[in-house]
Amino acid sequence: MSRLDTLRRIAAQRPADPFPQYGLALELRSEGHLEEALQIFTTLRTSAPDYVPQFLMHGQILVGLGRKDEARLVMEEGRVVAARKGDGHAASELASALAELE
Repeated sequence: MSRLDTLRRIAAQRPADPFPQYGLALELRSEGHLEEALQIFTTLRTSAPDYVPQFLMHGQILVGLGRKDEARLVMEEGRVVAARKGDGHAASELASALAELE
């Protein structure tokens, strides 16, 4: 069984847990399945809106797909969530990524 298959199985077994969904999306991204990864991140944004790690990767995929305006919205939302949750490191990373989009 491939790593991707294993991650799909785990994500299917734990659909309410954002961590396996995030891991699956990252693996899909690394294998070049950007649209499928994007679908998972879009779902995570709704189902786990306080899961901070998703925002930078979600935004980076959108940038990779040439969708900078959408990426900007996702990253800004993530920066706000990270700041609200006291995650200064993530907020800083997102602010840097946003500055690079200018």
